[in-house]
Amino acid sequence: VQLEETGGGLVKPGDSLKLSCTLSGGTFGHFSLGWFRQAPGKEREFVAAVKWLNGATYYANSVQGRFSISRDSGKSTMYLQMDNLKSEDTAVYFCAAPLAYFASDELQEKHNYDYWGQGTTVTVSS
Repeated sequence: VQLEETGGGLVKPGDSLKLSCTLSGGTFGHFSLGWFRQAPGKEREFVAAVKWLNGATYYANSVQGRFSISRDSGKSTMYLQMDNLKSEDTAVYFCAAPLAYFASDELQEKHNYDYWGQGTTVTVSS
């Protein structure tokens, strides 16, 4: 399974950006997908996750109310709509897929994910 992120870029504080993650090359179990990010010098952290079958969504507190995760099963694509971006959102954003089912609180754990994309860079700066 390959995951490819697109849509990163340089934006100003308060702007919006939409990331996409396209899956190819096989099946991943169709349980859930997640977005993580890693800022310079920091650990990779959970951003959001979506259950593939029922579309249930989960967010980190830092992005709740500003980011929205969704998926299009017909296109094997996941999205992350990011609104009201802040400088602290600057990071490399990764999409990831686990092979197994995990409960919602377990989706925040990066070690539960088996497949990762290469990342797309989001820079928020005035």
